[in-house]
Amino acid sequence: MAITVVKRNGEREPYDANKINLAIEHASAGLDDNITWVTQIASELELTLFDGITTQQLDEAVIQVALQNVKDDPAFDTVAARLLLKTIYKRVLGDYETADELKSLHEQHFEKNVRRGVEEGLLDPRLTQMFDFDRLAAALEPAHDELLKYIGVVTLNNRYGIKGRNGDALEVPQYFWMRIAMGLSLNEADPTSHAIAFYEKMSKLEYLAAGSTLVNAGTIYPQLANCFVMEMQDDMEHIAKTTRDVMWLTKGTGGIGLSVTKLRAQGSPIRSNNTTSTGPIPFMHTIDSILRAVSRGGKKFGALCFYMENWHLDFGEFLDLRQNSGDPYRRTRTANTAVWISDEFMKRVQNDDDWYLFDPLEVADLNELYGKAFSKRYAEYVEKAERGELRMFKKIRAREQFKAILISLQSTSHPWLTWKDTINNRALNNNTGTIHLSNLCTEITLPQDIDNVSVCNLASINLSRHLANGRLDFAKIEESARLAVRQLDNLIDITRSSVKEADYSNQQNRAVGLGVMGFTDVVEKLGLSYESEEAYDLIDEIMEHVSYAAIDESANLAQERGAYPNFQGSRWSQGMVPLDSIDLTEADRGVEVKVNRTSRLDWDALRAKVKGGMRNATLMAIAPTASIGLVAGTTPGLDPQFSQIFSRATSNGKFLEVNRNLVTDLQRLGLWDSVREAILRSQGDIQNIAAIPDHIKAVYKTSFQLSPYAFLEVAARAQKWIDQAISRNMYLETRDIDDMMDIYTSAWERGVKTTYYLHMKPRHTAEQSTVRVNKSEQIGEGTKRGFGAATPGTPAPVSAEPAAEPAVAAPARKGFGFGGLTAKDN
Repeated sequence: MAITVVKRNGEREPYDANKINLAIEHASAGLDDNITWVTQIASELELTLFDGITTQQLDEAVIQVALQNVKDDPAFDTVAARLLLKTIYKRVLGDYETADELKSLHEQHFEKNVRRGVEEGLLDPRLTQMFDFDRLAAALEPAHDELLKYIGVVTLNNRYGIKGRNGDALEVPQYFWMRIAMGLSLNEADPTSHAIAFYEKMSKLEYLAAGSTLVNAGTIYPQLANCFVMEMQDDMEHIAKTTRDVMWLTKGTGGIGLSVTKLRAQGSPIRSNNTTSTGPIPFMHTIDSILRAVSRGGKKFGALCFYMENWHLDFGEFLDLRQNSGDPYRRTRTANTAVWISDEFMKRVQNDDDWYLFDPLEVADLNELYGKAFSKRYAEYVEKAERGELRMFKKIRAREQFKAILISLQSTSHPWLTWKDTINNRALNNNTGTIHLSNLCTEITLPQDIDNVSVCNLASINLSRHLANGRLDFAKIEESARLAVRQLDNLIDITRSSVKEADYSNQQNRAVGLGVMGFTDVVEKLGLSYESEEAYDLIDEIMEHVSYAAIDESANLAQERGAYPNFQGSRWSQGMVPLDSIDLTEADRGVEVKVNRTSRLDWDALRAKVKGGMRNATLMAIAPTASIGLVAGTTPGLDPQFSQIFSRATSNGKFLEVNRNLVTDLQRLGLWDSVREAILRSQGDIQNIAAIPDHIKAVYKTSFQLSPYAFLEVAARAQKWIDQAISRNMYLETRDIDDMMDIYTSAWERGVKTTYYLHMKPRHTAEQSTVRVNKSEQIGEGTKRGFGAATPGTPAPVSAEPAAEPAVAAPARKGFGFGGLTAKDN
């Protein structure tokens, strides 16, 4: 039967196999065995064709056929990415044949598309008023799109790209990067030159701005800040205002941290009407409902984390918030939870002492105290309770509560553990008040009060793009850090929120959080094990260079633009840097901070320089970078590999992830073709495949195969140089509560400020249904059979999926011809 294709204008034409073959051949250019791939993709494509297929359906079919073969060779992902890019180019710019024509089209259409965005009320009018379009257009480099993987192209196009009012796409990837760069240069004296500099870094994926910035930069709604940290006061008027603020911040795509520690406990007296309080839980449920009602950018639910100190009388109910059973009106289905833990509690756990819970109405000052001052006052309240001078309190064993926290963490992945005293004692911006909580993803640690909703603005350096010829280019890393700090400082003057306390705090503190991603990517390319001393020393050295350059650049900006208003009285003004906070913490808690203190750079010179002024109250924070990590095509934050091959579910669809570094190493050894199916059968685990050498197995351990203490050591080494915190996901194979107590106690002992999601290894795994397996050959090789055996399609119980940023283990399911584990990126 003859097949006809329906064109975009409705006309029909005969299906032309040669045209498709040429497109596939062009997309395969420069890749090994590309002629074989053309034949394979073309032959598989013919099985999907039908008469009347549209050109759009045909484009999508070719891409999907390429993607189905990614499990055989990651280069098929490159083919799919190039095919998708060509469809985007054609849709936005029109047809072309050569790379020179494509670059010319980029230049010709750029100003026109920006002006259309302004005319349609999508983009900031200043974009057409302040820039030299000839220089900007000439700087556009379509070849940079070659750096994008397929999932990166999809994410840019679907999540971040601007579309016209009629739905037409207005941006190709390079237009997107330039628009972001322009939107972050509006306060520069020479905006064109700085836009080009920012564009060069971001389009080469050397560093990326964080999600909210990528969504809104250059638009008429420049809510560019990423994190908002707020505290609810024990006052009905402020509770109502907080509810309103959450609505508006959620609408603007910001992630929110919200402390509820100050709210009086259930049963506490309300004098105004002679009744008793319902406690904080019902208000938290209300805010949880708001997160679902006001979706972020119209694309997904709002994202918020509640924080509570564990001496609060209602902390037991707080622990139950994420449970699936129980009163639905006392549960949060969308919001996350985290516990704010003191040194006093950790010491009582170690000593197996009692722990007292109080009503905040009676112990209001505890929320504002930390370290020794908290311990002293806490002991006084304990004495008052024992003398009968407090109306409401409860006494339990500290270890009992710690175990309850960890049992909840194991079963629901909440609450996350964060350490109040470590955070406050290691803060360099400690002169503006107590830090009462962290943010949605646990990496932001800023003071806040009734007049200040703390704000932080993020960007992340892609370490894998700073690796060349088997060596990290530290000069290039420092260059990226300096430019990123300037870009982030610009953002503070450009961004607008709908909460005046947030805008005020942003201007008074000018807090930024520069982080990194791609650490595991670099470790693998260097042939190191994640749990080796070499890897620990590497992250130590990397973060020292990033931190030094970021701090030095902020001091330079202070000389150029002035110090942040709250600089005087800060530890910066005393000539302190993040490394110095370790001794302060150790002295206050009276317990050794177990971390290597080695340094390599001239910190004394920088200590003298920062006394003269800092532009920003904070400089460093390592975010989870799940979404922008997909765009950058690298591993998120400091996280290890989840698996060597798995299906990733995102808001833009499912994508097969294959570890290219592993494939490259196995291809170099001539092993990939022979072990590929064995890796698929083992769901991306190579450790029990005899044909793979041990030195390869050591490099490519997955998250549950690594020691959890390796995660902590990497975090502790990085935390030496970071003035804020690290979004540190944890992965545990053990379910033993005593083991978990040791692990999280070790995090505190090493001076780690916060931990994020806990992922537990599934008890069962799903059988592969898409790999050829001779069942008779498997009998006797350890395959579980009988009542307890997993069957095809059976979900594997794993940690709860998040409502926030990170890539997280989800039940096993099929995706692109592979029935393995799925990672979720919301």
